[in-house]
Amino acid sequence: MRLYYSFWQRGSQVVFSVLYNVRVFGRENVPPDGGMLLLSNHQSFLDPVLCGLPLSRELDFMARDGLFHNRWFGKYIRSLNAFPVYRDKADTRAIKEMIRRLKAGRAVMMFPEATRTADGRIRTIKSGFELIARRSGATTVPVVIDGAFEIWPRHQALPGMGRINVQFGQAITPEETKELGRDKFVTEVNSRLRAMQSDLRRRFGKEPFDYTD
Repeated sequence: MRLYYSFWQRGSQVVFSVLYNVRVFGRENVPPDGGMLLLSNHQSFLDPVLCGLPLSRELDFMARDGLFHNRWFGKYIRSLNAFPVYRDKADTRAIKEMIRRLKAGRAVMMFPEATRTADGRIRTIKSGFELIARRSGATTVPVVIDGAFEIWPRHQALPGMGRINVQFGQAITPEETKELGRDKFVTEVNSRLRAMQSDLRRRFGKEPFDYTD
């Protein structure tokens, strides 16, 4: 891990621990090296930081192109391994970049819901990530964040206070990805994310969301 990245990670750990009492579970499910695709639910703007805080390796992530319009902020997030994706079209360049990084042994995160939740529930995830997982040969790790929506929902200008929990789920190996096939792999990831969210909410006395409809 670069000294620069480690500096910002340690600083963020202190800030987030004080402000949000972040608790992390399942850290042992994260491979220490090799290509890894993190698939997380998307609750707030805090999510990329929350996924990267507990890792002993650097995390790369796609960020919407609008965040790079400001010259200085764009340089800042690029220095922390962000790269742009254009959401209003099929951005093959971003997909190729993600596959390239995964093949190089990087850890890359992606939000398969494509946008932040409107109510805390995990939306039906969009396909596309299964192609990236298969072509890169990366290990896939589902991640669930709970509590960030209450702190910073999409309709709120600034974050509030509260507690956040992060759960890293059991890894899906490249061999399992191939065996499942495209549709079953998407269904499996969707089911795991929702089940992990329900378990996490029950653990801390919250009512799980109903996904039976």
